[in-house]
Formats: sequence, structure tokens, C-alpha cells
Amino acid sequence: MITDPLFYLTAVPAVLIYGIGKGGLGGALGIIAVPLMALTTSPIEAAAILLPLLFFMDIIAIWHHAKNCDYQQLKVMLPPAVVGIAIAGYFLSVTPEYGLEILIGTLSVLFSLQYVTSNKPKRVPGKKQGYIWSLLSGFSSTTIHAGGGPISIYLLPQGLGKMQVIGTMAVLFGAMNFFKLIPYIWLGKMNATNLSTSLALLPIAPIGVMLGVCLLNRVSQEKLYQLCYFFLFISGIKLLWDGVQEMPVLF
Repeated sequence: MITDPLFYLTAVPAVLIYGIGKGGLGGALGIIAVPLMALTTSPIEAAAILLPLLFFMDIIAIWHHAKNCDYQQLKVMLPPAVVGIAIAGYFLSVTPEYGLEILIGTLSVLFSLQYVTSNKPKRVPGKKQGYIWSLLSGFSSTTIHAGGGPISIYLLPQGLGKMQVIGTMAVLFGAMNFFKLIPYIWLGKMNATNLSTSLALLPIAPIGVMLGVCLLNRVSQEKLYQLCYFFLFISGIKLLWDGVQEMPVLF
């Protein structure tokens, strides 16, 4: 088990925030978790430690929200998301740590900028766009557990009610996290150290999920997003800088 206190200084709030998002208070809040934890451990270790916790959160979130899932939309999104998971698994197997830091830093900054500059689409995305955004969601979900951003670009304009969106995302990401086990086991990241660290963080997960459920209609989602994306941007810049600094000199 990881014993470094600095790791838990980032891991505890990361798990808590992810749990709040799983509970329904902003489905994409979990985007900050891996970048935040990657400040004190390697990105792939951070993602591997989070994965068992996501399963536990998924059980609670699906129990609360599965009745609201739009299963027709799920049929559009899940197959290409699984393809994205497979592509990401291969990418993780061939990319050095500094490359992952650069990737996570870049995605974090891009997602932050996309949030600041996003406008409502002029027309509702069709199935082809759904396939593309779902594939990207599977890839980013596997690499940094941040599939909520891409999938939201497709799903939110579909005209679903708030609770339908939450239920659909709960079931979708529950299924995706099951399939993500395959590449993480293949990469050897479901080891004793990571699993025991996940177990130590487990009590934080239900607290976050229940907070999300309880605060669903009591706090400003917009303010919460603004705060989380600010920290996401700062974490992304730090990881991007670290990755560039660690790149080998070619000449």
C-alpha cells in the first residue's frame, strides 16, 4: 500500500470529488481525479488505483439512477466506447511515463478550455457524431477516467431530462469501467500495492456519492464546475510542464 502522506493529500479529495459527480452533482466532475492524483504518483498508477473505487461508486449510482437510463442512447454510445477502451489500452502499453504526463496535461487543459468556450450546438448531433464522441470518451475514460466531457458533447443536446442524463451516464460508465478492467489487468496494474491502496481509500467513495445525491438540487452545479475546471487547468499545466521537462534530449 502507498504510505506517502502527500499522495493521500491529493487522493482523498480526488475520490471525494469523483464520488460527488457519480452521485449526480455534475457527471463530468471526475475529470479532475487522475490529474490531481498524478501530482503525487504516476498517471497510470493513479488511474489503476481509482478503477476499483469507480466500480463501488457505480453500484451506488446505478442503484439510484438506473431507472432513468435511456437505453436507446446507450445502444449508440457503448459499442464505440468499448473500441476506444481497446485503443487506449494499447496506447498505455507503448507510452512512457513522460508521454502520459504530457497526454493528461494536454487533455486537462483542452477540457478546461472547452468548458470555458463551449457554446450550445446549432443542431442536435446524430448517430455518427455519437459514435465519434463515444469512441473518444472510451479513450479518455481509460487513460484518465475522464469520459464525461466527450460524451456530454453528444448526449446533452439530445433533449433528455436532467434525471435521464444522469441515469444514462451512470449505466454507461458502469459498463465502461467493467470493460476497462481488461487493459488494466493486461498491463499488470491490478497488483497488490494498487489494490490495497484502493481499499484504504474505499470509505471515501460512498461519502462522495451520497453527498452528490443529497446536494443534487441544493447547490449550484455551475459554480461547482467552475471551481473544478479551474483546478483541472492548474493540474494540467503542472503535468504538461513535468512531462516536457522529463522528455529525453534527442540532440
